[in-house]
Amino acid sequence: MYLKHALFIEDQTEQLKSRGLLITKEDNAYHHLSHISYYRLAGYWWPMQEEPKENHLFKTSSKFSDVISLYNFDHELRVLIFDVIEKIEISLRTKLIYHLSHEFDPWWFQNLEIYQNVPEAIRTLFVFQEEIERSKDTFIKEHKKKHKDDLRYPPAWKTLELTSFGALSKIYGNLKNNVKSKDIIAKEFGVVNHTFLPSWLQSIAQIRNYCAHHSRLWNRNLPGRPKLLPNPPNEWITNVPKENEYHMLYINLCCMKYLLNIIKPDNQFSEKLVLLMDKYPSVDPKALGLKGNWDKEPLWNQITSK
Repeated sequence: MYLKHALFIEDQTEQLKSRGLLITKEDNAYHHLSHISYYRLAGYWWPMQEEPKENHLFKTSSKFSDVISLYNFDHELRVLIFDVIEKIEISLRTKLIYHLSHEFDPWWFQNLEIYQNVPEAIRTLFVFQEEIERSKDTFIKEHKKKHKDDLRYPPAWKTLELTSFGALSKIYGNLKNNVKSKDIIAKEFGVVNHTFLPSWLQSIAQIRNYCAHHSRLWNRNLPGRPKLLPNPPNEWITNVPKENEYHMLYINLCCMKYLLNIIKPDNQFSEKLVLLMDKYPSVDPKALGLKGNWDKEPLWNQITSK
């Protein structure tokens, strides 16, 4: 039975102090705890606690100010990553609409014969229907008005504009491997063929959801495991993480950077990430899976225009 009860902010502060967390007047702990929940911040002070964690005792010299610094770093990291994922999402949507509409027709996404997993495709179509029904976009309203006797979904270039990155990644991954567009899209992204790209998109979609819901990325055990190319045709990393490190953010950042270098060759992702790490020197790069001299890798050291 769960017996814990809600604590007033003053009591939350005193509890943290009693457990060894250094809190000064300048930290303005009351203010922070009144705007950021105790439980949310716990994800950032968890590594500061001694073993066994059940005792909730902090290691010597653990500071509340460092907790807030980690929290702010994580926020800025999510904002940076979300901007990158937006560009990947728009590019993927564009390529799906373009290539598959030409290979089949503008309603290809309703063609269940092109999918490996038909029940999953049907579930995705139900999501499309819900998005269309609640859409307030003018182009959807006008389509319904002009084509009210057409019982099909609006064409791909309208319907897929309402679709989330998660749904787009599922559509792509669920295409049969003999669908020509599946390999064409992978090749245009520099990922050679359909063998590798689905896992990249799935992992990035999961990270996008963390960003959208303001969830912690720093020191997180990510569920996705991107499948890496043995010999990527474009600039990549020489110090590749081992498989037991794929749960960390770094390999996913590398996949994003690889795609972004094709989508927007003059991107500033490397520079912005370096500046962010420099801004928060107390953040341990290892908690993100960053390797030593990661910014000197061919992938990250790509020369960009200013």
